[in-house]
Amino acid sequence: MVWDRLYSDKQLSREGLAAYAQHPLLAGVGLDRGFYRPLTAEQYASYAADVPESFRFVVKAPSRVTDALVRQPNGRGKQSNPRFLDAELAWESFVQPACQGLGDKIGALVFQISPLPGQWLGRIDELIDRLRVLLRAVGHARAYVPTAVIAVEVRNPEWLVPAFVAALKDAGATYCLGLHPRMPPINRQLPILRRLWPGPFVCRWNLNVKHGAFGYERAREHYAPFDKLVDPDPETRATLARVIAGTVKSGQPAFVTINNKAEGSAPLSIRALAEGVLSERGSR
Repeated sequence: MVWDRLYSDKQLSREGLAAYAQHPLLAGVGLDRGFYRPLTAEQYASYAADVPESFRFVVKAPSRVTDALVRQPNGRGKQSNPRFLDAELAWESFVQPACQGLGDKIGALVFQISPLPGQWLGRIDELIDRLRVLLRAVGHARAYVPTAVIAVEVRNPEWLVPAFVAALKDAGATYCLGLHPRMPPINRQLPILRRLWPGPFVCRWNLNVKHGAFGYERAREHYAPFDKLVDPDPETRATLARVIAGTVKSGQPAFVTINNKAEGSAPLSIRALAEGVLSERGSR
C-alpha cells in the first residue's frame, strides 16, 4: 500500500526509509530504535541523509533515562535504575547526539516514561521535580535546533496532575498524547493540552484499547497482515483531526505517529486521518 510494489524486498531492506519518505502523506516517522540502545550522532546522521529537508523525526529517548527499572530481555524488571530521569544522561546519550546527527530534521524528542513500579506511584511529586530538572537541561537543544519540540509521554494516569503541567510549561516542553490502554481515553487527556495552549501537538497512537495494556502480541496476531482497518476508531480519528487542524491554524507544528495496532493498518489510518484533517480545515 505504501510503495505500490515499486520496490523489491531487497531494495526496501537497503532503501526503505528513503522510499517511505517519497510518500506524500509520510512526512515524518517515529524513530523508536534508540529506546533500546542509545544511537550515536553518526547513526542519526545516516537516517537524516535518507530523507528530504522537509522530513521530520519523532525520536524516543533511551530507556536508560525513562524507565525506573533496568529490565531483562523479556521485559521483566530486574532492578531499580539509578539513572532514571537523569538530566546529564539524557543530554549526553540522547539529546546531544540527536541534535548533532538530525539537526533541523528533528520534529520532536519524546521522553516516554515507562510504567512505574508500585513504590513510585505514591511519590509522583518527587518524580515531577526530577522531571523538571531534566526538561530544563534538555531544553538547551533549542540552542542547536530552534524548532525542536520536547515532549513527555507517560503510561500512568497518576502523572496527570497540575504540578506535571506546570513542570512542562516551566521548561517550554509539551505533553505527548499517548493513545494507549494504560492511559485515559483521548477526551480525558485533552485538558492537559488545553492548559499548554498555544503550543505544538505531539501524539503517538500506539494500541487499540480493546487489546488491553499488555496486548501488543495479541493485536499483532489479530491484525496481520495489516492491510485493512479491522477495528476502526472514527471517534478518535475525528478528535485528532480537530486538534491537528486547530494546532496548525495557530501556526504550531503537529506530529502524529500511528502503529499498525491502532486500528489494524497504519497506512490506512494515516490516510483516513489526513482526510479528516482536510475536512476540518475546509469547515473552518
